[in-house]
Amino acid sequence: MLDAEESRRPGFLTAPFLLVCTFYFLVFAAGYQLFPVVPLHLRDLGASLAESGRFQTAFMLGSGFGALFTGPLGDRLGPRRVLRVATLAVVGILVAYALLKARWVFYLLAPVHGLLWSALRTASIAKVGGILPLEHRAQGLSLFGLTGPGGVAVGPLVGLWLMPHLGFTWMLVLLAGVFAVLHLLIGALPREAPREIEGPVFQWPDRAVWGPVAVMGLVGLSFGPMPPYSAQEAKALGLAWPSAFLTCFALGMMAMRGLLALTGMGRRPVALMPGMAALTALGYALLAFLPGGLARHVASGLIYGAGYGMVHTLMLTHLLETTPPQRRGSAAGAFFFAFDAATALGSLGLGWVMEHGGFRWGWAIGAGLMALAIPMARRVVRKSPAVTPGAGGSAILEA
Repeated sequence: MLDAEESRRPGFLTAPFLLVCTFYFLVFAAGYQLFPVVPLHLRDLGASLAESGRFQTAFMLGSGFGALFTGPLGDRLGPRRVLRVATLAVVGILVAYALLKARWVFYLLAPVHGLLWSALRTASIAKVGGILPLEHRAQGLSLFGLTGPGGVAVGPLVGLWLMPHLGFTWMLVLLAGVFAVLHLLIGALPREAPREIEGPVFQWPDRAVWGPVAVMGLVGLSFGPMPPYSAQEAKALGLAWPSAFLTCFALGMMAMRGLLALTGMGRRPVALMPGMAALTALGYALLAFLPGGLARHVASGLIYGAGYGMVHTLMLTHLLETTPPQRRGSAAGAFFFAFDAATALGSLGLGWVMEHGGFRWGWAIGAGLMALAIPMARRVVRKSPAVTPGAGGSAILEA
């Protein structure tokens, strides 16, 4: 009788779930398509090496500050409405990029685009949490968790291939068309039930959040120059595969997640944090100190991505599992703000170092910043509960 009832329950591979997965994949593919391509276009418009990284700096600052508000705002308006409004606004931003000839307007629009990107991320996570049935949530999360890294892998590869074939303008017009179609498809998602939430849109996070936030700040500072400058170094070296680092970075993330899905992470996943931080620092050090070009980018990207992806995932999961449900929104906002704002500052500061001292000096300082995250991660582990509570997947989605 129970088997018959279970066979009649809907699975998790429903049309709305697959639509949100496709959408989330394209959100990351679009972002990581622009991070290496827009700086190259700005160089064509006369920007210096350091100035070309300001696009990502402005973008991530908008995303970081937006994270403090877009999650709670989605709780009030509903993620479906946020996704529809944000995708339509992104279409306008992408068309504007395609037509621009003045560099300063890129820097003016980038924070608005970053805020919209933050809204797309948080609303997608909230929406998928409402779509997945409880009994299939772990399976659904495993699949959904691969869509972001998949977009990171494909985005730079497609962007750096399309730019010389279509040109920057038509590439952005094509991308705007993709988001216009997504805007229409999101209308097919189920509407959320109306709900009333008391309290201000922004809430200051608890003191317990500051340890994880400090770790993610160091991770963000070191990660900052990766998207805008790894492809520029590859171009300067004449590599045939300019997106090698970013593509292998995403492949490393997916490989490590797949491995841990098979082996498990134990009863206390946060205990893996210092080791993953050390693996991330090792991959970064290879980029700074290993000789050569393409092989260095491939090896560094794979190792760095394997560690980085799990540092980000483990820290966010730990943060939300140890935060009271009514405070998860502010905790997630602080987490994304720390990472995005630090990424912006890392892109700006280490970009300046690379212009004046060379790419290797920037990578070396970034590796040192990542190494500083290892003792911070150990401190977070020491202060965490002996056994992590068991609802990790849902905690991320409910933020």
